[in-house]
This record gives sequence, structure tokens and C-alpha cells, in this order.
Amino acid sequence: MRIYGWFGLTVIGLAQALVIAGVRLVGEWFTPLVWTGYVFFIDALVARWTGQSYFTTRRIELLMVVLASVGCWWLFELYNAPRFWRGGENLDGLWWQYHNLEPNPYLRRAGYDWAFATIFPALFLTADALKARAFRRLGGLRPLRLPGWTTTLAVTLGGVSALVPLLVASPWLVPLLWVSYILLLEPINCRRGSPSWLRQAAQGDYRTLASLVGSGLICGFLWEFWNFWAVTRWTYTVPYWGTVKLFEMPLLGYLGFPPFALEAFAMYHFLASLVWPPGRRRADASEPTCACTASHVES
Repeated sequence: MRIYGWFGLTVIGLAQALVIAGVRLVGEWFTPLVWTGYVFFIDALVARWTGQSYFTTRRIELLMVVLASVGCWWLFELYNAPRFWRGGENLDGLWWQYHNLEPNPYLRRAGYDWAFATIFPALFLTADALKARAFRRLGGLRPLRLPGWTTTLAVTLGGVSALVPLLVASPWLVPLLWVSYILLLEPINCRRGSPSWLRQAAQGDYRTLASLVGSGLICGFLWEFWNFWAVTRWTYTVPYWGTVKLFEMPLLGYLGFPPFALEAFAMYHFLASLVWPPGRRRADASEPTCACTASHVES
């Protein structure tokens, strides 16, 4: 493994040891520290297993992923905290709340952005690792066939699901947040020729889909596990079966991590397509067209 992978493991180990030992400063910055270590480590594994990764061959893409990660998570914060858009006095989030934050507003913002910057890289690199090892045999299967009207229905439902939680501030609506941008953007990415697990499934290749679902579960567990040890941490408000927890997350909440990974993938590639249109990318003869306007999706 490349040396920076061992550096990442060292950061994780030292941060975990120091936070257990009660070093408050590390506990306050534990989440961005440990996830930075994880990104270094998993990137080194991906580089070893596939010959390419963000740090070795895709550095410009890494910058784009980081920027998208910060921007998209601030969008989720807007959904979570109505004060950002409604000017209310309630400073608590609808679905998750932060505790023991840095009092200095500039350092606090730096901590937010640093932590948010690790989310998409961690998800996508974990998916790359799973795709290279655990799910590499999920290609060449039966193509996914969907009626043509499902594309229009998905985009419509996705748009409504994205809009309703902005108009109605309710803790009951969090499931809409984690499916809305999948339904809205994944069919658009497929139609425009952007990277799309829907496009790949139409060819009978389910590796990306399975890898993203697995990545959501793995990263979701690690987010909650490491959050449990942190001084600066988050808790949840879940109105249904919220008392049965693993760490701070109610068990039912873990079902949200797989769709979140799919949503992050759709959001990133949609945003990337605005900067780097699919038509300008290197042509790939193996990439099927997405029959979004046909009677069904086929390879």
C-alpha cells in the first residue's frame, strides 16, 4: 500500500487513542480528523486494487468532488435547519442537532467545511473499493427494463419530494430528503450521458449500484461509530421508533444511508456535467445509451 495509506491509518489510530484518553481538543475535531485519515487510507487501497484513485490519477476530480460535497451538505443543512431560510428563532435542526461546537464562528465554519468535504470522497472511494473486490462479478447480468413512463414519474416525484420539506418544516419528512435527488437527477444523468448506475443497469451491470449501497452502509456505520466518541457530535430527532439506537442513530435511520450514497452520486455527477459536459469527455464505446425516451430501458 502507498505510504499515504499508512499515514491515514496512523491518523485514525492516533485520533481514536487520544479521544479515548480524554484529550478534548482532539475530541472537538475528531470527526474531520478521523475521516481525513479514512479518505487517505481508502484511496491508497483503491489505487492498489485498480491502479487509479483521486490522489494518484484523478486529482482534478478530487477537487470537484470535495467542492460538491461541501456545497451539497450545506444544502442538506438548509433543509435541516429552517432558520437558514425562514428566519425563525429555533436554532435546533429538525432531524439532527450539533453539540459542543467551537465558539469561534470562523473556526466553527472551518470545522463544518472540513468535515463536509470528506463525505463524498469517503462514499465514492469506498464504492470504488467494493466495486473492485466485493462486487466485481455483478456485471453481465440481466438488463434492467423499465417502462418509459417511469422516467417522467421519477423526475416529477423527485422534484415534489425536494420541494415539500422546504415548504413544510416537519421531522416526519426526512425520508423525502434522502430519495428526492435520486429520483430527480439520476434519470437526468442517464439521459444526458453522465455517469449513471441506471445506465449501467440497463446494460446488465449492477456493480456501481451495489457498491454505492454497500458504501452507504459501511460509511454510515463508521459515521455513527466515530461520532459516538467525539466531543463535538450530533444527535437525532426521529419521530418514529427513535428510541431504539445503535450509537446515536436510531436503528431505522440506518436505512437512509444507502439511498444517501445513491443521492450523493447523482448530485455530484449532475453538478460535474454542468462544468464538464458529457459530450466533452473521452468517448467510451462500451458505454450504452440510456433509452430514457424509449418504451423501456434497455442496453
